[in-house]
Amino acid sequence: MKKLLVTLSLVFGFISGSVFAAPALIPTPPQLSASSYILMDAYTGDVLVEHNADEALPPASLTKLMTAYIVEYELARGNLSLEDKVTVSENAWRMEGSRMFIREGTQVSIEDLLRGIIIQSGNDASVAAAEYIAGSESAFADLMNQHAKLLGMTNTNFVNSTGFPAENHYSSAHDIAKISRATIVQFPENYTMYAEKEFTYNDIRQPNRNRLLWRDKTVDGLKTGHTEAAGYCLAASAVRNGTRLITVVMGTKSDEARAAEAQKLLDFGFRYYETRKLYSRGQVVNNARVWGGSQSSVKVGFAEDVLVTMPRQQGDAMSATLDMQPEIVAPIAIGDVLGKIVVGSEAGVLLERPVVALEAVEEGGFFKRMFDKIKLFFMNLF
Repeated sequence: MKKLLVTLSLVFGFISGSVFAAPALIPTPPQLSASSYILMDAYTGDVLVEHNADEALPPASLTKLMTAYIVEYELARGNLSLEDKVTVSENAWRMEGSRMFIREGTQVSIEDLLRGIIIQSGNDASVAAAEYIAGSESAFADLMNQHAKLLGMTNTNFVNSTGFPAENHYSSAHDIAKISRATIVQFPENYTMYAEKEFTYNDIRQPNRNRLLWRDKTVDGLKTGHTEAAGYCLAASAVRNGTRLITVVMGTKSDEARAAEAQKLLDFGFRYYETRKLYSRGQVVNNARVWGGSQSSVKVGFAEDVLVTMPRQQGDAMSATLDMQPEIVAPIAIGDVLGKIVVGSEAGVLLERPVVALEAVEEGGFFKRMFDKIKLFFMNLF
């Protein structure tokens, strides 16, 4: 396979020569007083710190992250609107625990229910939304598990929309980070709700239980949870200088502890790691030779931005090897994978990404195809 060795600058573009900074020195991550926890880069999905992160545990109201995600999913597809009116059932009205205080028989907008789920952690709001979307809470739970499977949540099973204690209802810190990431990345237009500090409904004002929203101006979400079995749980996200991190802590001893422990992980992550963009969507990294085409080359690049999580002290340059297919033959469609780029060194590969055709190339005429076949034949002899 043909290889093109280039060196890229993480500040943007290519530079000549290979420059590596001294190895980054990163201390041992903080040890938290929690049953399980994780720290993830929201943009790349890379896990920076974890402890028992795949252990199945009661998720309490962190469950509502999936309930809200499905509402947002249906909104994005036009199946719901924020103005839709939901008639509150007796079942929703009778829900115990944290509530939005909706009343049986009244109509509540999807927008208010979404705030009731996210800010007030309303069990009643969650059930009302679940019944409206799927007909019943049990049917909605089935929908939740289908979404969980699509998101790669491999240690999760939902049996209700609230996180109310129930047999066989569980998730993990890693899976909660995955649904948090999906919420942030897929539905940014709704994500602003997760930063709202209070919501008033029926003249009842309730604060967001996420203490970090008051303590750290860079925190803008996501959700708290608490039951006797689950302990105190928190999924939080913050963004600083273009880097966004997600932390999930489960099984802490108090409301104060979950905030303090989550803050430790966030501060550690931002101090020692950052997200950098190596390449932009549509950026051309090679003009590859095309055989038998209406043109002799094709622009090769990336279908999406290429981001990497790396230590802050890593330096500004590293090697990147571009491996192209040895023979690229027309026809070529936009998006066809034509090779890959490997960033890093033999001592440690940071990432691998496919490179794709950024333009279509049709087959050339008869004589062009025949001429290229003959040329390829003789080239392969030597």
